[in-house]
Amino acid sequence: MAKLDKDSLANTFLIAVFLCLVCSIVVSSMAVALKPIQQLNKELDQKKNILRAAGMLPADQDVSADGRSIEELFAEFTVRAVDLQTGEYVDDVDVVTYDPIRAAKDSATSVALTPAQDIATLRRRENVSLVYLKATASGIEKVVMPVRGYGLWGTLYGYLALDGDLNTIAGLGFYQHKETPGLGGEVDNSKWKASWQGVRLFDDMGQPQVKLVKQRSASTNPAASYEVDALSGATFTTKGVENMVNYWTGDDGFGAYLKRLRSNGLAQG
Repeated sequence: MAKLDKDSLANTFLIAVFLCLVCSIVVSSMAVALKPIQQLNKELDQKKNILRAAGMLPADQDVSADGRSIEELFAEFTVRAVDLQTGEYVDDVDVVTYDPIRAAKDSATSVALTPAQDIATLRRRENVSLVYLKATASGIEKVVMPVRGYGLWGTLYGYLALDGDLNTIAGLGFYQHKETPGLGGEVDNSKWKASWQGVRLFDDMGQPQVKLVKQRSASTNPAASYEVDALSGATFTTKGVENMVNYWTGDDGFGAYLKRLRSNGLAQG
């Protein structure tokens, strides 16, 4: 009987193929086993960002100041799907699995934006998005909306929260972006994010008027209530954030929805 040549090309090839198959099986098995955990982590991270934008969870903390967990805090919110054109709720959308960003990439579930509309450089906008509501018997206490817009190097993804009057910003935070550390990346700076709290959003005509400026107006100037400090050395990111906020709260974003809430008497104050 001929001896097996362990050093032959054929034997080496067979061993390589065998090892590749084993590794593929192991990696595939691990991916399947870890997928539920990854999904739970993704959902937990989303809840953290929503709560932080709403000012209900301190930065870098997993419990509130009074010791409540993320799940306890998020249980106070109701998630609804919203038709962005009409501002009406959509009840036949599964808010647990629905992804507005994915919907925006599909021509069947989104609309193309004209250059005049597309100040946030989105190209397409989903027909239906999600909102996160914290309400009391007297009306809306917080509204958190997913927002996105192009900065310098790519799209910034985050959440914008409004107080119950639907005209005062409660917070703004980003969970994904490609901006330059130390410059546009300062959108993650806790001090800068805190400066958004209390900023007015709409003028007397109901139009969003947020401005990111290098030098704030005097406190006696009505314009000061709409102003936020620009990011030093990050002109494109600064303009991108300004355009993003004004787009998503305007007529082509959540504007119709916010107007509907006001007309239904759900705004507080």
